[in-house]
Amino acid sequence: MEKAAMARAIRHGSSLPEEIVVWEILVRLPPKSLLRCRSVCHAWCRATSARNFLLAHHGRQPSLPVVCAHECLGRDIFAFDRRAAHHQLQPVARLDGPFGLAASCDGLLIVSMYGVDGYSFSVCNPATRQLAPLLQLSDFRFFSVSLGMYLHRPTGEYRLLLHRRTYKGWTGSATEFIGGPQPTPMCFNECVLLRDNLHWYPVHDRSGNNPQTKSKPVIVFNTIAESFWQMHAPVVPINPYMFEMDGTLAMYTCNRVTDIVDIWVLQDYKCEAWEHKYRVKLPFSEISGYFGEREDFWYVRVGSADGDVHLLIHYDQSLFCVDTDGKLVKKFHLYGQELHACQLRLKQTLVQHNFFRVLGGYDVSTSPFSTVSISL
Repeated sequence: MEKAAMARAIRHGSSLPEEIVVWEILVRLPPKSLLRCRSVCHAWCRATSARNFLLAHHGRQPSLPVVCAHECLGRDIFAFDRRAAHHQLQPVARLDGPFGLAASCDGLLIVSMYGVDGYSFSVCNPATRQLAPLLQLSDFRFFSVSLGMYLHRPTGEYRLLLHRRTYKGWTGSATEFIGGPQPTPMCFNECVLLRDNLHWYPVHDRSGNNPQTKSKPVIVFNTIAESFWQMHAPVVPINPYMFEMDGTLAMYTCNRVTDIVDIWVLQDYKCEAWEHKYRVKLPFSEISGYFGEREDFWYVRVGSADGDVHLLIHYDQSLFCVDTDGKLVKKFHLYGQELHACQLRLKQTLVQHNFFRVLGGYDVSTSPFSTVSISL
């Protein structure tokens, strides 16, 4: 469909008004196709390079779950698009070296690399293939992940929420817990950014205990006021994971004894009213049939796009897509690589950010990014 739209735009470009070509056709293309279109003519190049166009283009991109493929020399990053034909893993980028993914926001990824001195952090944009080190985070080198990344709208800065002292300087910030109740004794699963708030569900305390209390709340961080508050959560028998579903919060639990995944959806954000939406029996008899026996280690990530809920199961280095009826939809396997579904999502962007230049970031020609093309 995208290639056909681009072909029609080129064929009829001289007869269609430029406004329709740019704002109804080109703005809907994925980043790679749009970059190719810039070579058609100078007018298209100018129009699609303007910041207002790039912001509109970013707004039309889907927010897709991130899938990583590990190997000893690097990591391939994919976006899982269930809307595409045959449920595709779309190649996004290849990072040379043992990088990990710590956070994402507005098409930007925070990647971490562990060395002899601890962790180092970098910010990257896979769509523009730019990467820059966050040297001001050197004092956080023994922290493997951040709590979240967000756009601080009052200043226009991108900021990271971490555990320790405040550092500023990359048109963004690394900031400690600011204001309100500081949930420092707790550990958290991945966050969900929604309505200018970061949301986490507390998992366990630092002693390794797993306090199951009926009143355990969702921890919320307001990214505008930069203060914490708490939200009511449903009573669940197992520690849940949170995700975004159709513009609202959702959470799921996985019972490893019964192989059942339960999914709750926040029906009313203001009233904090939750509904138990799905109960999915995982098809392990069919999945294990690919390998001859039941694998002990596995985990599930639940995601949603355009009202379509899917489950991604990591099992024996492969990835299996299951729908809410418990039906196996697709199997992904890359020889020599182990596939992992992240809780992070990627909404690609071609918007330019000055901090890549300020931080001495790599450009397209010198970046450690590599292109990857894998047949699935």
